[in-house]
Amino acid sequence: MKASISSSGREAVLTQIKTAMIEKKLTQAELADAADCHEKTIQNLLGGRSVRDQTLFDVCMVLDLDFEKLKRTWTGSDGTSPNELAGGDGGVVAPVYMGAYTRAGVDHYIGSYLTLRPSFSKPGTITAYRTDVTWDPEWPSLLFQERDRPDAPYSHRGRLYIPASSMFIHLVSLTKGAMRMVVVSQLDRFGEMRGIITTLHKHGAMLLPVATPIVYARRDEFTGPFGDINEALPCYAEYRKILNETVEQGYARLVPP
Repeated sequence: MKASISSSGREAVLTQIKTAMIEKKLTQAELADAADCHEKTIQNLLGGRSVRDQTLFDVCMVLDLDFEKLKRTWTGSDGTSPNELAGGDGGVVAPVYMGAYTRAGVDHYIGSYLTLRPSFSKPGTITAYRTDVTWDPEWPSLLFQERDRPDAPYSHRGRLYIPASSMFIHLVSLTKGAMRMVVVSQLDRFGEMRGIITTLHKHGAMLLPVATPIVYARRDEFTGPFGDINEALPCYAEYRKILNETVEQGYARLVPP
């Protein structure tokens, strides 16, 4: 059972998307290219027809719109899943292939995290952004979403895989066959997860595989800047120390060729 589409909500979402396109001076073809989808998909979206959540998410990242808010408005959903209304356990237990974890067992992961990693393209620079972790009752599992990245169109959204017999967890995003995986330690008493990220980085005209240490630090509020952090900023020394400790303390090991 899925929430029915709200006509008024759909029109409100389309108005926001079209306004954002005008503000950013983007054509349908340019938006499709930036969101990595076919122009026909954008035409379907702007025509009020149903598209995949991933497509709506990618469009929101390009246009700097709030995906979760627009999705709720589009569907007219109040955020309560049919599973929860029925009182069944379908909405509180993740699939076996994701670790079969229960919502009660992973509630402590839900929240917002300062995310730090070295910049892929600027030596000596640290990239800082925000990652939100929520529970998705429609597909029972923890969901992560990146926000405030300096390269917003490349923000990722995916699932948390938590094996019962490992000290590490996996943040996996999969889009059109392209997979990115982050392997980090389970959340510790300091509210931190440390490990390594493997992904593709656009270097000139090419996409190259890269791997580097990454840290998620739980925050109730954010005071420092996001984006590319260089030595001129006061928070740089603290961020560099956190990343250095990730390797020094054995959370990640980069093996030279």
